[in-house]
Amino acid sequence: MRLISTAKSALLAALLALAAGAGAHEHGDEVVTPLQHQALPDAPGKSGVMAVVAYGPGQSSVAHRHPGSIFAYVLEGEVVSQLQGGATVTYKAGESWYEAPNTPHLVSRNASSTKPAKLLVWSLVQDGQQLTVPLQK
Repeated sequence: MRLISTAKSALLAALLALAAGAGAHEHGDEVVTPLQHQALPDAPGKSGVMAVVAYGPGQSSVAHRHPGSIFAYVLEGEVVSQLQGGATVTYKAGESWYEAPNTPHLVSRNASSTKPAKLLVWSLVQDGQQLTVPLQK
């Protein structure tokens, strides 16, 4: 059995918790599928995490923030997004955006009530931090 470092283990646990809880009401309706986790040797204590976020027709995420930087790219469909202080924007397949660390993400939802939507998300995270933190109500 291969041993995993404590920091990598904590991040993997956070990824699995995010993926497992993605369908729960407290995390919204989206399905999060982790694809890759990579420690970054040129940024000690940080890792790159890649995941696919899939929304069924009419699905959405709860308002949240990310402790690390987020890069999102729409793979399929259209996604409506609003970051605190910004306008509501509808991103189409092939478009992308950036979220600065800890910026409240107030709206994240599928723009369609009949077609699915899918995002590729890349995150830069501090080892051991949660990837997504729901905003307090």
